[in-house]
Amino acid sequence: MSTRLTRRSLVAVCSLLALAGSVAAPDALAQSSKDSLVLAMTLEPPGLDPTAGAASAIGEVTLYNIFETLTKIHSDSRTTPLLAESWTTSPDLKVWTFKLRRDAKFHNGEPFDAQAVKFSFERAGAKDSTNKDKATFANIERIDTPDAHTVVLNLKNGDPDLLFELGQATAIIVEPKSAATNNTQPIGTGPYKLEAWAKGSSVTLARWDGWRHVKEVKLRRVVMRFIADPAAQVASLLSGDVDAYPRVAAARSLKQFEGNKKFQVLIGGSRAKTIMAMNNKRKPLDDVRVRSAIASAIDRKAVIDGSVDGFGTPIGSFYVPGAPGYVDLTSINAYDPARARALLHQAGVQLPLELTMKLPPPPYARQGGEIIAAMLDKVGIKVKIENVEWAQWLSGVYAQKAYDLTIVSHVEPLDFGNFARPGYYWNYDSPKFNELWAKIRATIKPAERDKLMADAQRLVADDAVMAYLYQPTWITVANARVKGLWKDMPIFVNDLSAMSWQ
Repeated sequence: MSTRLTRRSLVAVCSLLALAGSVAAPDALAQSSKDSLVLAMTLEPPGLDPTAGAASAIGEVTLYNIFETLTKIHSDSRTTPLLAESWTTSPDLKVWTFKLRRDAKFHNGEPFDAQAVKFSFERAGAKDSTNKDKATFANIERIDTPDAHTVVLNLKNGDPDLLFELGQATAIIVEPKSAATNNTQPIGTGPYKLEAWAKGSSVTLARWDGWRHVKEVKLRRVVMRFIADPAAQVASLLSGDVDAYPRVAAARSLKQFEGNKKFQVLIGGSRAKTIMAMNNKRKPLDDVRVRSAIASAIDRKAVIDGSVDGFGTPIGSFYVPGAPGYVDLTSINAYDPARARALLHQAGVQLPLELTMKLPPPPYARQGGEIIAAMLDKVGIKVKIENVEWAQWLSGVYAQKAYDLTIVSHVEPLDFGNFARPGYYWNYDSPKFNELWAKIRATIKPAERDKLMADAQRLVADDAVMAYLYQPTWITVANARVKGLWKDMPIFVNDLSAMSWQ
């Protein structure tokens, strides 16, 4: 307990020093204006093309702001028309016909039409695609464009989730001529354009006067600041330097905001899964007994209490309460240090077992890592913690799979298919799961699909692919006069055109 207090005190001092140097920052001067806003995020995106990287921070900046999609996802998980005005589908959900808007265009003046949709989806599903949801687009067998405002998607397997999938950041419609430079010079059809990117500090978006409903957009300019440190996040809100902070790490400071009429506090649900991933190809982690031992050495409740102050729900597989077909599997590999030690002995592991844990910047990962390392130490596993920046995590852990253990939240709601992805960073390769996932993809009846999803949850729980920790609860703190913020977050998005000052 004393180490936590010491760490928090040190963090607070560093944060105040950092804030002192930013008091006169130009982006803070405009925040009281009725047509500007300062919004904060924990992580800076590595680029601004959501089809080219896995970081959810890319979509937090760009989705529904710079780029748009055929459908739009709302905080209650509903999907409504966006660039598509309407759609119809065949009974087997294999043929989807979309009627497109006629009043949309790209920032560079190029037309939004059926050819742009065809280009975007074929690019997303191409062999060399780096789109993290490539499987969604690889399921498209053929794209027909009978006229400039009609697109017909012919799927290999019927997809009951397609409308939701087409509202995610990975399904943005890009302008063919500018697609290659979207990472630094994004061109979309959305209500905002990139004005400036001060690397390591902020992104500034400016309202685009060419947007079809520009008169409804209240915010002319939005500065999105990047603040990773929890104490600095809280201080930035209290000082008025930041107007809104979705998904803020303020659990320990909530009373300061809840009792203050200047602020609003929104506490909502998610479809996110916080996990401790294990590299399934590295010895001895390639042995299911070792992975099960590690999972059994972790007290999920203590991790939730210590790393996110109780704002989470324990999970036993890569699925969360409230999702279709969810089953409670927290009894599999439940907290049992004696079982953990026995499994390590059965696997012939020489103790102490030395492993490394690479932790990205978010507070839940850094604090959770320390707690879990102490738990693993009690069963004879010595963990060396390596704190890495987000870019290092993406390149070293996610891309190169150069790690033993790591902690991260997977925030996408429809990402169970990652267990079937060849070469995904978990290094899990199961013909049995691949066969089961193929059945799920080919099943459109909800009851049958839910039963198969329950089987999939049990399989990856029994295989202890990772240590499944908890479903996070997200906290948003903002100026009480800011309207249009999301409470529940099925996806990570900051829909700026819906925000305004009261």
